[in-house]
Amino acid sequence: MPVLLAVDAGGTSTRAIVVDTSGRTLGYGRAGGGNPVSSGPGEAAESLSTAVQGAIAGAGADPSTIASTTIAMAGAATHLAADDPRNRVLVDALAACGIHAPLALRSDLLAMYCAGTPALDGYAMVAGTGAAAIRVRDGVVEHVVDGMGWLLGDAGSGFSIGHAVTRAVVADLDGRGPATPMTPALLERLGLSAAAGTATTATGPRLPVLEELVDVVYAMRPVRLAQFAPLAFADPADPVARAIVDETTTALSRTIVAAIDQDVDGPLVLGGSVLLRQETAARAVEKAWRARGRTGSAHLVEEGTAGAAVLALRESGATVDEAVFARVVRSLADLR
Repeated sequence: MPVLLAVDAGGTSTRAIVVDTSGRTLGYGRAGGGNPVSSGPGEAAESLSTAVQGAIAGAGADPSTIASTTIAMAGAATHLAADDPRNRVLVDALAACGIHAPLALRSDLLAMYCAGTPALDGYAMVAGTGAAAIRVRDGVVEHVVDGMGWLLGDAGSGFSIGHAVTRAVVADLDGRGPATPMTPALLERLGLSAAAGTATTATGPRLPVLEELVDVVYAMRPVRLAQFAPLAFADPADPVARAIVDETTTALSRTIVAAIDQDVDGPLVLGGSVLLRQETAARAVEKAWRARGRTGSAHLVEEGTAGAAVLALRESGATVDEAVFARVVRSLADLR
């Protein structure tokens, strides 16, 4: 029976599995970030090689027997041919592992959707550091909403929440905004102390801790602000935090509604840290989706490895029905 290689190459982790055409997972490997854009070509190649070698070793497979490879990841590279120079780092990393099989590149959003359901039609939303929604028809992405990055979009994402938290804390310390429990929480997380009084700073007389906070935040990559998102959900009694949560749920609801086509029903798959860890956000998205007449089931998914396997199976010509899908999920869980 032919064996296939499926990879979910994320910005922070890469997961690879070897699967046979019945949907049985034979080997599993994991490594660091494998997206050449977010991790850099060198780190991405190393992570891909490590994860793939782990999966092949776990399966006891000969790399030359891999019939095809499917890699799911974010970025424009998935819309390019596998042999495009911009994807050369992936091809070379696979070749270094002894794999020369045909390569297919697919969207990580589609892999996330396929990790939650074998249905060919439906919807998915991911809200983690970034945020986007897709409509799936006949097993392919028909429409994408948002996912525009921290500067132009990603409304309701971990970044946008963390950014709002940080701005609210700065406004509190600066006297321009109301007091919020998020202020001491953020300062503690950053190891800063809110001493009373003003002092002469580089920008004039102001709270020393405010100057320190500005320096720390501006030294970060903007997307790192996503780490502060949980502070918005920590105290439901805080009106400042509640306003951020309300804005977040509204933004995510608008995104999923914009993805809807009345001719497409089916399941809703939700993923990403904001939706997985904050029930308020997940409920709001599902409510908005159902308010537009959608009747499918809703599923929360941790990551897209099983979905990458589903895409690999379909790429090989296999039919992924409920039984095959269940076999993929169950056998993958057994190897972890």
